[in-house]
Amino acid sequence: MNSEEEFYDAVTGFESDDSETRLESFSSKSRSSSSEQNVHNQDLTQENGIKKHRTALPAPMYSRNQLSLWSILKKCIGLELSKITMPIIFNEPLSFLQRITEYMEHTYLIHKASMLSDSVERLQTVAAFAVSSVASQWERTGKPFNPLLGETYELRREDLGFRLVSEQVSHHPPISAFYSEGINKDFVFHGSIYPKLKFWGKSVEAEPRGTITLELNKHNEAYSWTNPSCCVHNVIIGKLWIEQYGNVEITNHSTGEKCLLHFKPCGLFGKELHKVEGYIQDKSKRKVCVIYGKWTECLWCVDTNTYETYKKNDKKGGDQKKAKETEDVVRAENDEADDMPEIQETVQVIPGSKLLWRIAARPSHSSQMYNFTNFAMMLNELDDEMKGVLAPTDCRFRPDIRAMESGNMDFAGAEKERLEEKQRAARKERAKSEEEWRTRWFRQDINQHTRTPDWIYTGKYWERNYEDCPDIY
Repeated sequence: MNSEEEFYDAVTGFESDDSETRLESFSSKSRSSSSEQNVHNQDLTQENGIKKHRTALPAPMYSRNQLSLWSILKKCIGLELSKITMPIIFNEPLSFLQRITEYMEHTYLIHKASMLSDSVERLQTVAAFAVSSVASQWERTGKPFNPLLGETYELRREDLGFRLVSEQVSHHPPISAFYSEGINKDFVFHGSIYPKLKFWGKSVEAEPRGTITLELNKHNEAYSWTNPSCCVHNVIIGKLWIEQYGNVEITNHSTGEKCLLHFKPCGLFGKELHKVEGYIQDKSKRKVCVIYGKWTECLWCVDTNTYETYKKNDKKGGDQKKAKETEDVVRAENDEADDMPEIQETVQVIPGSKLLWRIAARPSHSSQMYNFTNFAMMLNELDDEMKGVLAPTDCRFRPDIRAMESGNMDFAGAEKERLEEKQRAARKERAKSEEEWRTRWFRQDINQHTRTPDWIYTGKYWERNYEDCPDIY
């Protein structure tokens, strides 16, 4: 196997050298702190028939300030980060399969859309869901673990009315496929994701690849879209901060209506930070309503005429700050770090607007828990009952992620290396025997709504026949 294949075949990329620093100093610091967090997780018994979930991780996160990332990244400018072995301290204790499960945090919006009789109102609510599905990325500067080939994840939330299964269907390129459905059969939500991560000197950019599809069964409607790009700033020096930007087009394939959303880049003075603006158009491309807000906060809609009148009035006197902004340009150009712009005051609500979605508050200890939401906090929980029903490939069984969330960084790093080597060895054996990798729960086919290549769920996972599951851990 040549060096490039070795470089790519590891879970996170090429063979590490002295840049993969051992983290003995971290593991000795406070495993005892995990006992302090256990108070959040003691009583997970059923309440009114609904399972209670944990509200904290077993241990708080370690500080990332003590490691220099530059020694690793300086030789990687312009490369895909899936090919770079990063010190585990820069991860968060979730697999990417669990990270994409966070799309489902605001599933109530899908249920709501399904119950609406008007197609424009349904599209408004689907747009709110699309924005809400990326809201958990706010301040999440840790990198999720790259899934192993054949890794899976399932989640069933009776209280939220859905179940989901996902599988890592390809390693080169890395592709994660997922399928979710309403427990009462009101929707199907599926897609295949293969984000492309690149390092640009002071920032890391994740460019989305793959299409997401939502089907509302009651209305025989299908919607599709692709997520915006995400950028983490100041990976070398300064405070880490995140922005999302780009155009998102949500298409109702049944009615021809579209929602066109623009996730705005923060701009030179940060005035546009986190802002989302767009509109819904009918099949004749006539604007029906305007949608605006922040992906970190809330989303509103308003009549098009009302919006344009408001903007005209708001524009008066808008040139008064130009002199001061010129000064700011000179100062900004000389900054060493991409300072996070000062967050502007909350969304200014236009009179007559309708609220579509508002983000849920994060727990008070979120900053010590990788900035996880309450939903993210429970994604890796594992009890005895679950052990008996989960597929052996479920990422809750990954020892490196389990060790990291418990604060055992040395063991997590060692297990991550072992899993990478195990995956390389398995690939070599398949190459020798000319054996093709076979996915278990998804098949490559054409998405019937977008008419583009996609990974389609086979419908067999919940039969729980795991006889041919690979041994990946």
